[in-house]
Amino acid sequence: RSVGNEQAFITAFVEENGLKMQRTETGLWYHISNDSKEIPVVTDKVVILDYEVSLLDGTVCYSSDRTGYKEFLVGKGGVESGLEEGILMLRKGSEATFILPSHLAHGLMGDDDKIPSRAILKYEVKVIDIKDK
Repeated sequence: RSVGNEQAFITAFVEENGLKMQRTETGLWYHISNDSKEIPVVTDKVVILDYEVSLLDGTVCYSSDRTGYKEFLVGKGGVESGLEEGILMLRKGSEATFILPSHLAHGLMGDDDKIPSRAILKYEVKVIDIKDK
């Protein structure tokens, strides 16, 4: 699928599932289901997430239940660019859903494990904590 076809596919998925989502200029889809008034996520801080990442068909690829919380330094790469973009919209305690088109996820390669080539990913996240590196 091309980027344009992916966006059409995601739009149809969002509409068919009655999701209330917005889209950024990069193509990231997001819905913040529980916004918090706590401290915001910023670059150069470590964010700790309760998360589940799945394919749009519902196949769970990774989750906190299986591998523990996801922890990473914001702004330094190491995670999908779409996840990082979305996380920067959140605060400690926030919960959100993100849909990452493949160019904001693992692209043509996948991750050589559970995420196939050109996969569109759906992330369900909750920001558990934000701390200094």
